[in-house]
Amino acid sequence: MVKAKIGDEIVNMPLRLRVRFDYRGVSKPKGLFFGSKNIDQVAEETRDNKAALLRNVPVQGIHIEDIDTSSEVYTVFDEALGAPVAYAPIQVTIQAEVIEDVVRFIMQEEFRKVELLEPEQVVLGKHDIERLLFKMNEELRAFQIALERRANLR
Repeated sequence: MVKAKIGDEIVNMPLRLRVRFDYRGVSKPKGLFFGSKNIDQVAEETRDNKAALLRNVPVQGIHIEDIDTSSEVYTVFDEALGAPVAYAPIQVTIQAEVIEDVVRFIMQEEFRKVELLEPEQVVLGKHDIERLLFKMNEELRAFQIALERRANLR
């Protein structure tokens, strides 16, 4: 539980957050006999697959309250690829007992935004901050290793 300040009183309560992820859809080369899907469809399929995973596969320390996939797909031009890329947003409302679990949940390439719904104020002590910073470092290292592996496979 997180220590929250309500008025002058400090109480233990879970965190409620709304997290936004934007899943990419990149055009793939057309096949010999079959046309490729457009980038909007690829982004929507990726979003639907990730939403299904979130609904069906538990994440340790995280309780998923709601998954909103109703946001419109948007397209931007990616200069590195030299092609348009579509993004399909998803908003996930979660509940977490400790802030370290949130760090593990949001350390994804698709993460875009987090909004703290409850409590209004959070009190972090010395040990809470140390655990949070340690967890952030652990997740950053794991993310870096995953990126290096992906780069070596290309």
